[in-house]
Amino acid sequence: MTIRTHRLLPAVLLTAGAVVLTACGSAASSGAGTSAVAASGGATGSAAASGSAGAGTPGQVTVTVTDAAGCVATPDTVPAGQVTFVITNQDAVGVTEVELVADQRIVGERENLAPGFDSTFSARLDGGSYEIYCPGASTERSAFTVTGQAGAQDADLAALLTQSTKDYATYVDDQITFLLVPVQEMAAAIKAGDLAGAQAAYIKARPFYERIEPVAESFPDLDPAIDLRIGDVEQGTEWTGFHPIEQGLWEKQSTDGLSGLADGLVANVQKLQQEATKLSDATTAGTDGGYQAFEIANGSATLLDEVLASKITGEEEAYSRIDLLDFEANVEGSLQAFATLKPALDQIDPTIVPQISAAFDALTTELATFRDPASPSGWVTYDKLTDADKKALTDALLAVQEPLSAIAQKITQ
Repeated sequence: MTIRTHRLLPAVLLTAGAVVLTACGSAASSGAGTSAVAASGGATGSAAASGSAGAGTPGQVTVTVTDAAGCVATPDTVPAGQVTFVITNQDAVGVTEVELVADQRIVGERENLAPGFDSTFSARLDGGSYEIYCPGASTERSAFTVTGQAGAQDADLAALLTQSTKDYATYVDDQITFLLVPVQEMAAAIKAGDLAGAQAAYIKARPFYERIEPVAESFPDLDPAIDLRIGDVEQGTEWTGFHPIEQGLWEKQSTDGLSGLADGLVANVQKLQQEATKLSDATTAGTDGGYQAFEIANGSATLLDEVLASKITGEEEAYSRIDLLDFEANVEGSLQAFATLKPALDQIDPTIVPQISAAFDALTTELATFRDPASPSGWVTYDKLTDADKKALTDALLAVQEPLSAIAQKITQ
């Protein structure tokens, strides 16, 4: 990705027509239209390893990350079908993510891969030319090839999965439509010098973006333009989007100098809407470039990874301290993605839906204890959380994330 600097645990992305992936970030096979909802996951070995095949088994690729050699995929050519990527960062301090890329778009990824950590993701891939991309590695890019064409799934299951992609496409389109209104309201308030109005519009807008964040992250230029945090800005990169506006509205308590940023944010949200509409149109038409069910599964898990990486740590809303609002939106987006897959998952594994649903219920119950009707965001500000509060929320998140991280592999089988 060009300017998105190592955001810990991001993304659901877009796959190309021929590509059907599970946990990386954007893209399609060579020559195909791209679109997909891949996901990035946490680098927790226990959760990631569940269901993965043994080393050297068919359909498994080992990606080893080292300081000396960068990212090495073994083998670097596989037949089409279900592919599980087993990733280990041995000692590369400067590398935190591994991406599968096609046509300059992320097809799938795993992030938060500090030295000593490992993770996996699974994808159902058709033939084409890809790259293994490890930003910051001594050798960042290496060729990866998929040959042939993936076989067809059971017709009844395929129909259920197809319906899930259509339902999810509708959900994403609705969220972006809802997002555009408060973003435009914020721009108008900034131009009018209305600090309180701009702050209120900012708070109103954030959940709509956070619910569908993995889709936005599948567009390597749009997501950083919209949602890059100050800690992720590389030298020489312009900082745009929500968070410099947030800094102005809360830290500086002023709308001065924010009009250009606000107009840029409106324009980029409109671009996001246009790109998402293309995905939805392809999904509805059943043509290349639409959402894939395994990508939705990865995206569901990725949204919880986002919470673990930035919301529970207080890194997302560094100036407004409305992190729990984003936390709740990520959880809601994850739950909605999971909900679209329930009919298919009931056919694949009748035990997993009740397990994950119960864990979601426990998580939302725990989170609800931090609601604050007197707060502008409706939630306790992050600075009010104790270490015990953060641990309770983290434990509840992990109880959902572990079984949820297994559903992409089930769908790709």
